Amino acid sequence: MPSPYLGQRIVILGFARQGIALARYLAQAGAQVVISDMQPAETPSVAANIVALSTGDVQGRGDSESRPSLPIEYALGGHPPNLLDGADLLCLSGGVDTHSPVAQEARRRGIPLSNDSQIFLEQCPPGVTTIGITGSSGKTTTTTLVGRILERFKIQDSRFKVWVGGNIGNPLIADVEKMRAGDFAVMELSSFQLEIMTRSPRVAAVLNITPNHLDRHGTMDVYLAAKHNLVRYQTREDVAALGWDNWASRNLNVPEARTIFFSAEVEFPEGAFLRDEKLIWRWAGDEHEVCRVSDIHLRGRHNVLNVLAACAISGVALALSEVEGGALVEAMRAGIAGFIGVEHRLEFVREHNGVKWYNDSIASAPERVIAALHSFDEPIVLLAGGRDKKLPWEDLATLAKTRVKHLVLFGEAGPLIQRALEAAQMDQARHTLRPTLAEATAVAASQARPGDIVLLSPGCTSFDEFHDFAERGARFKEWVRAL
Repeated sequence: MPSPYLGQRIVILGFARQGIALARYLAQAGAQVVISDMQPAETPSVAANIVALSTGDVQGRGDSESRPSLPIEYALGGHPPNLLDGADLLCLSGGVDTHSPVAQEARRRGIPLSNDSQIFLEQCPPGVTTIGITGSSGKTTTTTLVGRILERFKIQDSRFKVWVGGNIGNPLIADVEKMRAGDFAVMELSSFQLEIMTRSPRVAAVLNITPNHLDRHGTMDVYLAAKHNLVRYQTREDVAALGWDNWASRNLNVPEARTIFFSAEVEFPEGAFLRDEKLIWRWAGDEHEVCRVSDIHLRGRHNVLNVLAACAISGVALALSEVEGGALVEAMRAGIAGFIGVEHRLEFVREHNGVKWYNDSIASAPERVIAALHSFDEPIVLLAGGRDKKLPWEDLATLAKTRVKHLVLFGEAGPLIQRALEAAQMDQARHTLRPTLAEATAVAASQARPGDIVLLSPGCTSFDEFHDFAERGARFKEWVRAL
């Protein structure tokens, strides 16, 4: 069957991991690919990506020898006026605003928009169970845990492969040609990716929806609409798994798909829920106790919800594949056992002079900081700041007044958060403002005493000082280990 992209001129905006993987796939499918990025070719990361794409070693997997170079055009250092001339499709990487001038011009010309996740779902082989996971928080933890559970089941039944990727790191379009019927493809999807998507996965999970990324989406309604796209295009043969304990996800309109829920508060005929501190999975009239809350090694009640979500998602995915229930529950238990979380998510760094240090750099919204604070009983020295996303700080300021021993603010948003603390009448002696995270870390070390927790949970993006949250967390850990 000929490729639907054969001979098409396709422009890709954004030359990072997603752009590289998509360019390779489309070029191999016979498309005329043009990659455009605002960074010039001389930028070290761009130059390295050109080499990676020309050699084929997109993910550093060492398989480049079997991949010849491809005829790909580059428009780097800006987007030239003729970029869209003759284009059949414009693909946006996750970091590219859908309201950018190029995207708006494409709409004006009638050029459709797409991205690597949309094309993956369109080209995924029949019989592959696609699983999409989104939410304002908990996406990566839940996606990782679903992958672990499916892999543990794979140990019992080796007929299939498990592919985990999407926003979590590896664009699954890079592996789509290797997938076969019976496989599982687990995708973490952000609102940025979902915003322009018109295809939904077989199993779609919306963990929660709270204010986030309003600096890009503008309003909560637009943000909510992006999340809704995950379930909007499902059919009657599909399943949506929704977080009941969050009002917005619980009330999400699911037009066609069968709906199940997961909750720490309410029991359901089908889904995952908590009963007497036990995690229960119920499906098709059968009920199974998976484990106790005490068996979970992740801190915080929000992580109990993430584990319940992972049980619901993996459970329904395997049930749709007509898997034996008992073996499924064993896989759930094995996946949960020993799982200590994902880097930069309430990650324990070290104990120094009786003080425990935690890295929660992924927390880029006040709601996530609130969840982190509720994960500890000890006195907390909190580091918060970075670049604001036009999100409300009042609730966090109110909680910090009673829950945080000392709050060290840093970055562009430091003064903004400080004003919220002053409005909440938090004692001025209990919060300090510093321009950088390095200086804030030093202040935190001076404020902490044996028995305290020092928690980096910024509540903001990292882009005022770092490339991304991972670099911010890595640098923080370096400074903490050097104490």
